[in-house]
Amino acid sequence: MESQTQNNRLSTFAPLREGEPLIMKPALLVGWAATFAILSAALLAQSAPAEKPPRLRRADSFLGMHFDFHAGPNDREVGKNTTREMIERIIDLVGPDYLQIDCKGHPGYSSYPTNVGNPVPGFVGDPLRTWRDVTAARGVALFMHYSGVYELHAIKNPGWAAINADGKPNARATSFWGPYSETVLIPQLRELAGNYGVDGVWVDGDCWAAVPDYGPAAIAAFQQATGISTVPRKSGEPHWFEFLEFHREAFRRYLRTYIAEVKKTHPRFQICSNWAFTDHMPEPVSAPVDFLSGDYSPDDSVNSARIAGRYLARQSVPWDLMAWSFSRKAAAEAGQKVQKTAVQLQREAAVVLALGGGFQAYFKQKRDGSIFDEEMPVMAEVAKFCRERQAVCHHSEAMPQIAVLFSTVDQYRRSNGLFSRNLSRVRGVLLPLLERQCSVELLGEHQLTGRMREYPLIIVPECEHLAPAFRNEIASYVQAGGNLLLVGPGSAKLFEHELGISLKGVVEPMTALRLAHDGVTSEMNGRRQNFVPGRGIRTIGQLTTVKNPDASPQPAASITSHGRGKIAAIYLTAAEIYAKDRPAGLRDFVHEIVRELFPRPLVEVKGSPDVDVVVARNHGKFLIHLVNASGEHATRPIVENIAPLAPLEITIRLGTKPARITLEPGARPVPFMHERGETRLIIPPLAIYDIVTVHER
Repeated sequence: MESQTQNNRLSTFAPLREGEPLIMKPALLVGWAATFAILSAALLAQSAPAEKPPRLRRADSFLGMHFDFHAGPNDREVGKNTTREMIERIIDLVGPDYLQIDCKGHPGYSSYPTNVGNPVPGFVGDPLRTWRDVTAARGVALFMHYSGVYELHAIKNPGWAAINADGKPNARATSFWGPYSETVLIPQLRELAGNYGVDGVWVDGDCWAAVPDYGPAAIAAFQQATGISTVPRKSGEPHWFEFLEFHREAFRRYLRTYIAEVKKTHPRFQICSNWAFTDHMPEPVSAPVDFLSGDYSPDDSVNSARIAGRYLARQSVPWDLMAWSFSRKAAAEAGQKVQKTAVQLQREAAVVLALGGGFQAYFKQKRDGSIFDEEMPVMAEVAKFCRERQAVCHHSEAMPQIAVLFSTVDQYRRSNGLFSRNLSRVRGVLLPLLERQCSVELLGEHQLTGRMREYPLIIVPECEHLAPAFRNEIASYVQAGGNLLLVGPGSAKLFEHELGISLKGVVEPMTALRLAHDGVTSEMNGRRQNFVPGRGIRTIGQLTTVKNPDASPQPAASITSHGRGKIAAIYLTAAEIYAKDRPAGLRDFVHEIVRELFPRPLVEVKGSPDVDVVVARNHGKFLIHLVNASGEHATRPIVENIAPLAPLEITIRLGTKPARITLEPGARPVPFMHERGETRLIIPPLAIYDIVTVHER
């Protein structure tokens, strides 16, 4: 066949006479032009680089994986086993939107051959180039794990470390008045963006590692900014709050500066400062971060994610949360790393997904930077679980029901660190509500201001400090028809006038305190505040003590009308008590008051106390996220299985009859009844996470 074709091509030449120029026939010209075009296209295809598939921005990403190993001075073969095949296996098995890998951990050594930082002693090739080449070819975004303020190598340089109150350099934190940011941080981020083309960075050890600085430059700046000459050295001394506030603003300025400098040269480089503007740092977003993120507690992870996710959900910036794929507690007991089970990680993911966020899980790298292949099948199961629900849950937004205040003002007034995490007061109100199937949001002042009327009930948990304007807005919200529950003596004191009561004496620490209500008596340790109710003020519950049972009981709570709304208060430190000891009687007491203030929520779920409920909307549909929160997840480091919950009875008060109701994943049809504005249905046993989807038309 080939020889015949060749002869046909040759026959198109005209016979030549001596001295006659070569002239091609028209047919020959057409044939050779086509052949030349084909050959040229083939050569160009071989020489031109293949077009790389697009990669998702972090704002649009749903699922990722994080790897790090905090490279150190003894790592001499980094990259030895980092192969294209290894990275391909991760992508093929898990299918992540992004990978997030180590490039500089807390020791300050870079796990790639940096030209501007402090590389580890030895490399085999360039592992970061391999990660980038493979992820780019597969359309997977690549982010870096980079330690920011926490930098053990940098602080060895004189003048680079923050100075403690005793005059000694801090053991881990750099100074905002030193050269670290300009000399190392910014140049390295530019190097990663420019030389490697990575998509962004997840800066670890930033806000949560920042400390007050007593170095000469910091002290001079504080005195000049505030006019305060005497610098406090510890909590309780004059101007301690001002000193901490000055350093909080120093961190914000540091964050804004390094983001702005990197964006000048690489505007599409995406930057996140781990735990900034989250429950670690509960305040308005004041830096141009591209996304918010944090790695919630490796143990007691469900409760940690419940809190962090609810605060992040209203920050108006794309967000995700990271689970640890292994238990630190179990590892300490076993003397080696102990991986969590697939069902355990699926539930941790479910808590985050139900709140509309993205999810990632953290796996360790080996000392040469390669990964543990045997751990990937568990993540593949988790990824499948998440992807099955992605279309319904991602970016869903909670519908206003109950708002629990997480006050920035109160948190920073109480805190003895810059961004220390003291969540017992918030946790102790949130958990009893979730355990009674309430759909709850956790909101700061900036998230509630101007939006209070959207919420049928606002709860202020053990709060001693509020800005006057915000306090007055809450009072006006009640006057206009809102409902307010104040938990704890401090919160009650802020609204003593509106409550119509008189506080008496001081807040008393009590042991073996007895709370009696509705025929049930519970014992607990905590603090209480005596009060005298005014005329027409109804009291709820009675408080006595085991040591003095014959003394006149004191009321535990009060409730009254104020304008068109209602206001109630609990006069013992109920949140702190519940966060520590979880007394069931106290949980039921709190819920009883909540139900009196807010008797008809949009959704009621009956059948189990162990289901988290999030009422939300997404893509024009009404959603009820249901997460199985049963078992000893708060104390058990490894969860082998999760028992399904009994069938759940659900009442929905949307008013209009739904067109249909399905259960996701799988769009399973759910029969329902509708009468008098209420829709009732029963769903089958809940394994881990299902979503009731109401199609209204």
